[in-house]
Amino acid sequence: MEAIYVQGIWVAEAFQSKTREYEDFWLFATHIGDPKAAFLIVFPLAFYVHRRTGVAVVWVAALSEWLNLVFKWILFGQRPYWWVDESRLFLKNKPQLQQFQCTCETGPGSPSGHAMITGAVWWVVASSLASFLHSRTDSKLLAAVPFLVYSVLLAAVSLSRIFILAHFPHQVIAGVLAGVMLGVLLNRTVPEWRSLVFFLCFSMALLLGALLMYAGLEQFGIDLSWSISLAKRWCSKSEWVRMDTAPFSSLTRDAGSLLGLGLAQFWKPGGWALPWVPKTLCLALSSLALFHISQFPLPTVPPLLFYSLFFLRYAIVPQVVMVVVPGFVHLLTAKPKRD
Repeated sequence: MEAIYVQGIWVAEAFQSKTREYEDFWLFATHIGDPKAAFLIVFPLAFYVHRRTGVAVVWVAALSEWLNLVFKWILFGQRPYWWVDESRLFLKNKPQLQQFQCTCETGPGSPSGHAMITGAVWWVVASSLASFLHSRTDSKLLAAVPFLVYSVLLAAVSLSRIFILAHFPHQVIAGVLAGVMLGVLLNRTVPEWRSLVFFLCFSMALLLGALLMYAGLEQFGIDLSWSISLAKRWCSKSEWVRMDTAPFSSLTRDAGSLLGLGLAQFWKPGGWALPWVPKTLCLALSSLALFHISQFPLPTVPPLLFYSLFFLRYAIVPQVVMVVVPGFVHLLTAKPKRD
């Protein structure tokens, strides 16, 4: 693996050098590919256009991110921004590399979570849009456009991860392949009308399954916090190392969002039938609400409190999008019944 890592460092240096003028674009692409964007941006947009697709986005995002966490714990992938110094192979000929605020993620590096979740979630969106276009126009050429956009987006997110030194090229490729496969498979098993008990059990299964795996590996003497210490040691600025990039943050986000999805469908099965104009208002209000929810600062000490509140934050997200905001808009726009 050392030779692959070395080549990856030189690829990253060359890529940064040749595309530095597009820095803002790469930073934007990496934010679009952030797993939290699937829950906070893609989900409400997809849900108000097509309910089943919105539910599928949460389902696929949660499961693909959870599987990404498991893969990372097993594969022990390095990240370029710490490996270049930790390896001590470049003392005489150190590459000119730049870190960014979004570089210093704390989990292991393989496979790329951004590439994997983007590949899975946006496959759901692209396939849904392609089916709609084909049913309306009967044109295979027009139906292929969403997949072309999907490919460009996935390529941009993947390259951005190399640019900011979050991943080696082979980790990005692995993430893309795994994400596409998961998108295809999980999109066939969307639990749109399942009971609250189903989502509660699934949420707890993800949570307890990962915790048991963590405890089991620890018993075998495997320190799964090794990547966190490396991130703190080699990140250019200590404030760039954030708890919301830690593996347990991903875990609590996934478990919380699935529980929230079950609760939202339990409170109001089927939702409200709203015309397009009220749906547009719903999207605007939901986006505003989710922005403030995501920006609300959480205490990082003790860690258990942070992860508990992080779980609650993402459990709230589906309920805001599917119940609270549509219900409020329905009350505002519903015509009073005449006696």
